[in-house]
Amino acid sequence: MLSSRRVVVVEDERDIADIVVYNLRKAGYHAVGLHDGQTALTALLADPPDLIVLDVMLPGLNGIEIARQLRTHPRCAEIPIIFLTARADEADQLAGLNAGGDDYVTKPFSTKVLLARVSALLRRSAPPEAGPPPLQVGPVHINLTSHAVAVDQVEVKLTLTEYKLLVALLQSPRRVLTRTDLINRVMGPGIVVTARTIDVHIAAIRKKLGAAGEMIRTVRGVGYQLMPDAIDHPAPAGPSRQAAPSTGE
Repeated sequence: MLSSRRVVVVEDERDIADIVVYNLRKAGYHAVGLHDGQTALTALLADPPDLIVLDVMLPGLNGIEIARQLRTHPRCAEIPIIFLTARADEADQLAGLNAGGDDYVTKPFSTKVLLARVSALLRRSAPPEAGPPPLQVGPVHINLTSHAVAVDQVEVKLTLTEYKLLVALLQSPRRVLTRTDLINRVMGPGIVVTARTIDVHIAAIRKKLGAAGEMIRTVRGVGYQLMPDAIDHPAPAGPSRQAAPSTGE
């Protein structure tokens, strides 16, 4: 039920916070607003919500640092975070994604678009009704019910978007998935993100998986491919191992 989903809006501009909270409540969510960075971090750690709408520029503690600290706590590591900010530069967006953000909405924004992003992220974070069998490829094991990810039985903390991307790759071993394929599978149709956004998330996944990240191959100019035997039989360096261009497909 939508009424059971809690959304915290962290925004120091109270008129903007009030508008967002009002529309979230009107849509059926339990929404509250917080206006100070340090106060927000303390409240979020004490009582984690289902989703956070987080401004970047905040008094006390900025949104990037809040996201980084939340991602280090088990109870908050997978909470969807939507950055809401006036900073529209790609570098700022990448900083937010690298800090653990799942989405990035720039000001001025459409309330309807923001609500659509909230709804999409909450649908993706909802646990499945039936318990599917675990997913395992090589040393990577995923419990699709609890969303727990492990490499060689050691737990790995991923953001929700990183988790969805990894599941998509593991469910299609050896198949080349374009960035558009991944955007549609993970973000959902109608969500506009750049190819560079996917590249940033994939880079984060590889880093967190350690040696197992070698299974995720870059197919230059196209997308990504999961090769289960890549760890035992590493490919020589070549064009397919280079980082994908930021211009996408």
